Amino acid sequence: MSFYSVFFIFVITNRLSLMKGRVIYFAILTVLVFSCRSATNKTNEFIFPEADSFPAGEAEKLSSEAIEDISRNITSPVEIANLLQTMEVPFSPEYLASSVDANKQGTAFDRALTLGILGADLGYLNMYEKTGSSIDILSSIKKLAEGIRVGQFFDFETIKRLSLNKSNLDSLLFLSIDSYTQIDKYLRDNNRGQLSSLIIIGVWIEGQYLATQVIKQYPDTMLRDRIGEQKIILNDLLLLASPYCNLDNEFRELCKDLQYLKERYRDVRITFTLGDPVSVPKDGGLVVTQTETSNVEMTDEQLAGITELTSSIRNKLIDDN
Repeated sequence: MSFYSVFFIFVITNRLSLMKGRVIYFAILTVLVFSCRSATNKTNEFIFPEADSFPAGEAEKLSSEAIEDISRNITSPVEIANLLQTMEVPFSPEYLASSVDANKQGTAFDRALTLGILGADLGYLNMYEKTGSSIDILSSIKKLAEGIRVGQFFDFETIKRLSLNKSNLDSLLFLSIDSYTQIDKYLRDNNRGQLSSLIIIGVWIEGQYLATQVIKQYPDTMLRDRIGEQKIILNDLLLLASPYCNLDNEFRELCKDLQYLKERYRDVRITFTLGDPVSVPKDGGLVVTQTETSNVEMTDEQLAGITELTSSIRNKLIDDN
């Protein structure tokens, strides 16, 4: 299951609770799995290391399962939007990449990256039920998807109809996310993994931008922790991008910007404490999942530096486009 599908399940579960009038914080939002963690570790704490999850030279040898595991752990903008709703943060169109013109995306690089950015904005709009406002973004997404020959995976007419009548938000979310899931698989299966990586990076950058902009006006401990935990995801994004960083000047510049952002995260400290294993019945057997909690140590200065650079990178990407 891809990371788009995983986050759809997460969103539906929380939306059902919210519709019943209860605000449920995510006790454990995501079980983060890192290959660098040893199963024989005798302690119950794990401090995230400064090194990447994998040696950079090994990135090209990653299996499709490893790539999927990396992408699955990326924080979805839909997840961020859901957290903002529990914080009672009002919707703001100022967070959207409204200056992007799909007709001016001249390269496959630009189209794929922008497809990720606008996909994140679409998730944000849908979670706040601003579905009528999503038509323009849907039109841009359609052009971008067709520009990299993956338009066949978007049922635009159905998505547009659901957006206009606001009849079934959960179905709208499913169709939107499922479309990105199919695109991701198709690109990887057809040796166009660099475009899939760009879409994922675009989704992450826009979600990171949304979170860091909101926290400036609405300070919140849980949102702050989610931003701090992106140190881990950023390492994996760099791993995902590393086989392509010398592909062309555009990719080289993007990788350089992500490396700069990694430097801003260098002194952020994350500690994981293992909890009791949880057994869940599945397919006639039991699946045991290791639970854990995280503690993020990030100063106000570090957060400010991360916020500033995130905004600079994101705005450069949409201004160039």
